[in-house]
Amino acid sequence: MLGTNDLPLFVLSGLLLNITPGADSLYIISRSVTQGARAGAVAALGIASGCCVHIIAAALGLSALLAASASAFTVIKVIGAAYLIYMGVALLRSRPAVDLAHAPLPALSMRKIFAQGLLTNLLNPKIALFFLAFVPQFIDPGATDKTLAFLFLGAVFNVNGLLWCLLLAWSAARVGAIRPGQGAAVWFNRGVGAIFVFLGLRLAMTRQG
Repeated sequence: MLGTNDLPLFVLSGLLLNITPGADSLYIISRSVTQGARAGAVAALGIASGCCVHIIAAALGLSALLAASASAFTVIKVIGAAYLIYMGVALLRSRPAVDLAHAPLPALSMRKIFAQGLLTNLLNPKIALFFLAFVPQFIDPGATDKTLAFLFLGAVFNVNGLLWCLLLAWSAARVGAIRPGQGAAVWFNRGVGAIFVFLGLRLAMTRQG
């Protein structure tokens, strides 16, 4: 579809990434606990907007590299494989360092909550690097328009991520806080880490058409 391959695997991997606790989820939980589901939803929209900027910037950067060199796509995939394996190993070795039960944040206007959500995502360079590493392996090497395929995959990832963030906001506001046990968090991180290592190895062995 639109020059992509293994779309179900892409969706599954993206969902696993989205539900992994991080700065974005913590901000949504904090706002939801402090000011309710509406504030959490606004924070989620801000984060999704920041993700859109990363996707477009990564897609345009990929397009520029492809225009500059016929071998650029292969280079991106090799670098992406190394980055995914690095991320996977880091998750496999990680310990829960994030406390989801931290003190609530002071109340803010919806506009400021949106802006903070946007900046939380936008100012994280690891997100742009992740898109450059993760998305290209699901683009068909023979696709006529790889930039369009990149944007399509980015949109799928972002929509799924937004749906998860909205569910997270509603759940956090309803139950007061989401506090998974440390043991569960460790094993979840290890599971996601193993998937990233697998994807990195798979990407490294992919031949270009």
